Amino acid sequence: MPTRINMPRLSDTMEEGVVAQWLKSVGDKVEEGDILAEIETDKATMEFESFHEGTLLHIGVQEGEGAPVDSLLAIIGEEGEDFSSLLNDDTTASTATEETTAVEAAATPAPAATSTTIPEGVYLVNMPRLSDTMTEGTVASWLKQVGDQVEEGDILAEIETDKATMEFESFHEGTLLHIGTQEGDSAPVDSLLAIIGPAGTEVAPLLAANAAGTVAEAPAEKKEASPAPVATTTVAETKATETPVANTVNGRILASPLAKKIAKDKGFNLADIKGSGENGRIIKKDVENFTPVAKTAALAASNTTTAAPAAVTNFAIAGEERTEEVKNSQMRKAIAKSLGNSKFSAPHFYLNIEVDMDNAIASRKTINAVPDTKISFNDMVVKACAMALKKHPQVNTSWSDNVTKYHQHIHVGVAVAVDEGLVVPVVKHTDALSLTQIGGAVRDLAGKARSKKIKPDEMQGSTFTVSNLGMFGIESFTSIINQPNSAILSVGAIVEKPVVKNGQIVVGNTMKLTLACDHRTVDGAVGAQFLQTLKTFIENPVTMLA
Repeated sequence: MPTRINMPRLSDTMEEGVVAQWLKSVGDKVEEGDILAEIETDKATMEFESFHEGTLLHIGVQEGEGAPVDSLLAIIGEEGEDFSSLLNDDTTASTATEETTAVEAAATPAPAATSTTIPEGVYLVNMPRLSDTMTEGTVASWLKQVGDQVEEGDILAEIETDKATMEFESFHEGTLLHIGTQEGDSAPVDSLLAIIGPAGTEVAPLLAANAAGTVAEAPAEKKEASPAPVATTTVAETKATETPVANTVNGRILASPLAKKIAKDKGFNLADIKGSGENGRIIKKDVENFTPVAKTAALAASNTTTAAPAAVTNFAIAGEERTEEVKNSQMRKAIAKSLGNSKFSAPHFYLNIEVDMDNAIASRKTINAVPDTKISFNDMVVKACAMALKKHPQVNTSWSDNVTKYHQHIHVGVAVAVDEGLVVPVVKHTDALSLTQIGGAVRDLAGKARSKKIKPDEMQGSTFTVSNLGMFGIESFTSIINQPNSAILSVGAIVEKPVVKNGQIVVGNTMKLTLACDHRTVDGAVGAQFLQTLKTFIENPVTMLA
């Protein structure tokens, strides 16, 4: 019997998905666990796995097209099997939905005489909610201008949320009549972003009615339902004006939104840049590392000239004061709000300790000598924290007004710096993982975070956090607790210096650790005992291999 596969809900805010790529074609054999397609949600591009086996009989949503959650995506069954009943069921369901909408519309009282009805074919486009925590968006750039023709599927603008810069796709066609939020400006979710409709439509009455809250939709039977907006964050395509290169599909260049923005700011032609991402996609580092040929030639010419140097005229006058204002990104605003709430609500206190790293250095060298094995000192710290948390459950807690939650599971968050700020991927059930498993998980999550492919659930649920700035040469620092955690560990650099061992001054390697604790749940003695246990594990790595 054929099986109907619906468009999945891959995030808590997803209302529609766009098929970025089919990895199976009609007629292909499908095994349980095979990846059917890559689907773009409102947060990321995710692989969609088949939970059925058989032959792919039908594809309901073509590549590049969007469809609402729970609509027909594909049909899997036996080769040659009749699946027309499932297609009929889908059509019947759609018809029933339309009839229900029409009945509901008929039952809805007509708007008051003072309200302004939106003309047929005119659409008020609101600021979309592109992440579960987004309350406002900033327009990074408009890809269409007032008067431009807009087709369904065209990218209207790039919108910066508290997590990423995403492309906002139009689900309407017509002329861009009005832009409600200018480039660089922010606006709350659901506020007016743009108006699309027939050329020449008078927008002044609509703007006045929208501001007064008296705008009314056109009758339901004459107005098609507009699908919820979906932001595509992974596959960004822009039309190429040059000869297609390796990173083009159907003459269109594949580039991330951030790469496009940087290239535009620098005046680079994307067609000249070679992409290193998936399918030759241009990513941020490709643009940053790109040097235009003309610029290189000019530089070479300037190096070979023997003419007397020109007078320097572009300099700042001594003592001149200069200030530049840069708008805060949505991610920076979210970080400021979260850390501000933590710092000002949780009574922080700090404990620090110095750890002998000689045994850890020797153990890491031995472990990494094994083929296909690679761990970092940070992996060793994360593992030691997980083991210490098992011995000191008071630190593995969360405060609320009425109760203190003692977590039986141990999920360690690892702070990762990205271009726009800071994210904290979470290694789940860290205490049950080996050093090599922790190392692999951290590298995988950090890579996803930096390429903006990390899933929301991979950044949630931490019970303790580790922040490491040792790779920057920072010897000691304090961190703000990542609530609802009760503590966060700050890890400094390994420093070679004279130490006393067995009454003798010798060269040793030490590392400073600072534990920030929430005094509501963790007392000073508890924090100190945790650090002593942590020190024992790190100084004796063999105890973490048992």
